[in-house]
Amino acid sequence: MTTTTLAVLVPLLPFLGAAAGLLLGRTAPGFVRPLAVLPTVAAAVLAALVAVRQGGDGPIDASTQLTPTGSVPIDLALHLDGFAVLVAVLVGVVATCVQLYSTGYLRDDPRYPSYAALISLFTSAMLLVVYSGDLMVLLVGWEIMGICSYFLVGHYWETPEARAASLKAFLVTKLGDVPFLFGLFALAADAGTFRITGILGAVGSGGLDHPTLIALLLLAGVAGKSAQFPLHTWLPDAMAGPTPVSALIHAATMVAAGVYFVARLLPVFAASAAALTVLAVMAAVTMVGSALAALAQDDIKRVLAYSTIGQLGYMTGALAVGDRGAAVFHLLSHGAFKALLFLGAGVIIHAAGTNSLAAMSRMSGLPKRIPDAYWTMTIALFALAAIPPFAGFFSKEAVLVAAEHASLGDTTGVPSGAGWTVLVAGLLTAVLTAAYATRLWLLAFRGRGPAAPDHGKQPVAMNGVLWFLAIPSLAFGLTVGQLAGWFDGHALTPTVTTAVLGTGVALVGGLVTYGAWRHTTAMAARPPIGAVAAHPEDSPAVSEAEAIATHTPAYGDIASAPDPADPGRLLLGPLHRHAAVGFHLDAVYHTLFVRPVQAAAELVRFLDREVVETYVRGAGTLPRLLGAGVRRAQTGNVQTYLSALLAGSVVLAIAAVIVAAVGA
Repeated sequence: MTTTTLAVLVPLLPFLGAAAGLLLGRTAPGFVRPLAVLPTVAAAVLAALVAVRQGGDGPIDASTQLTPTGSVPIDLALHLDGFAVLVAVLVGVVATCVQLYSTGYLRDDPRYPSYAALISLFTSAMLLVVYSGDLMVLLVGWEIMGICSYFLVGHYWETPEARAASLKAFLVTKLGDVPFLFGLFALAADAGTFRITGILGAVGSGGLDHPTLIALLLLAGVAGKSAQFPLHTWLPDAMAGPTPVSALIHAATMVAAGVYFVARLLPVFAASAAALTVLAVMAAVTMVGSALAALAQDDIKRVLAYSTIGQLGYMTGALAVGDRGAAVFHLLSHGAFKALLFLGAGVIIHAAGTNSLAAMSRMSGLPKRIPDAYWTMTIALFALAAIPPFAGFFSKEAVLVAAEHASLGDTTGVPSGAGWTVLVAGLLTAVLTAAYATRLWLLAFRGRGPAAPDHGKQPVAMNGVLWFLAIPSLAFGLTVGQLAGWFDGHALTPTVTTAVLGTGVALVGGLVTYGAWRHTTAMAARPPIGAVAAHPEDSPAVSEAEAIATHTPAYGDIASAPDPADPGRLLLGPLHRHAAVGFHLDAVYHTLFVRPVQAAAELVRFLDREVVETYVRGAGTLPRLLGAGVRRAQTGNVQTYLSALLAGSVVLAIAAVIVAAVGA
């Protein structure tokens, strides 16, 4: 079987699994789990085989014309280069882990069949984006992911938080997709084709007439999809969905699609120094702002959501300095440890009965209750904090090295200002990342209070997935030398300068946070826990939907008050209350956009009700009155009719006489 045939099967198998799962979900529920897991596993295996066959050599292209369209044809095209085949492996592996994990995590969920089918469809759409060699076909997968995210984030639709989050995710990403679509059309008009190879050829020959305009329009869609400032606000709220959905969206699919798109078309963006500068500033603001927000969050999943935004900022920063190899390398590394963090968070939420770090910090014994999640999440947090030799160290250092080269003017076509912006923001974010990673670990696993309730052991599938993802989180960075062929021949090895700086600032961030935690723990006078259950071990488990809807702690109302031992409050000081709400960006958007739209809608409603309906009612009132008058005249009495006829005749005769007299 040829490589292109295998590549076609990779997105096709999850799509067929999704279709079969939707059709058989009610009639044959016993087939739901096999149809969810087996096609995804097969797609992951085939994606790995395609990567091996491609071998980091030159790209493999194949196409057939979809339909004649006139000026710019649309092709069903494959473009398999080193980046595409590696990202496809990541998507397949993470999707497989999510499906396996979900068989245990959502085993009692009545809507599991539709959930599993949507996960498969989501996976198929992302694989279509990864392998597609035609931008219009890529757009199909891009938009399918958007609608899948709407349904999956709103899986717990009975809660108002989930309904609002799903609608917000859909609308904000669509807000970016509108200029993105115009950018695609403008790009095709300039290049004369939607084919990626044709577009890159046109860029190389100087065939783009409006590179800055096209790049900025495309960046709007990328900012929405990859949750970059200022269109990042949907991602923290998307935590209202099931935790496995968060793992899939944040690690390997939707938010990675924007970064991957820019990596595929980087020459288009590099043709405009202004676009690279905008991308660098966007990445810097996103990195620093999201890291500060993560340090102030109380919800464990919101910490990880803001962390994802910041790590995506690293990727877009690498692209802004012209190094797509470093961006995709960090995308792959981040996909492994962030999926592990989210799936581990799901285990913690179930074991603790809450998603509140404040509540967890008042518990003890969680590491003993969930040792698998404890050890694997510790590995993932080391990777997130970029501590050597964990995967995040190598991939984050690759970004910093690229920024260093650009800041020194060693990267052709990249403004040195963009390099300095990414480098400084990257180092500052490294400090903050280590700080919030340490804070999360301390509050979740080093609580001092009653023993955490025992809600039963986790299914083997869930724990097995955690240990499987721990392997690349620990060792993926060590393979960078062997993967150079897949990254444009780029070695991506750290330099002494960035390695010392990056590791040094990470250690400083972690140690300062630990010191702040020790200080706040020692100084805090714990209030008596009057509402704590007498036997917390007997406390019932709280479902994730209930935890999201009510922010319910495991025992008592201890999550409603701030945690006095939270080091984030001490480190951020007065900035904490602003960072906790995302620097009020949602409030700003509500004032600038939501309220004017609502006011305009109220005006239209008033005009429709008071003006338009008044004319409509008036137009109907006159005929109704005339009809009522005529109806009263229809008495059925013949004498009345003859009298009226005689009176009318007399009136007409008199009128005729008067007219004749006047005329004479």
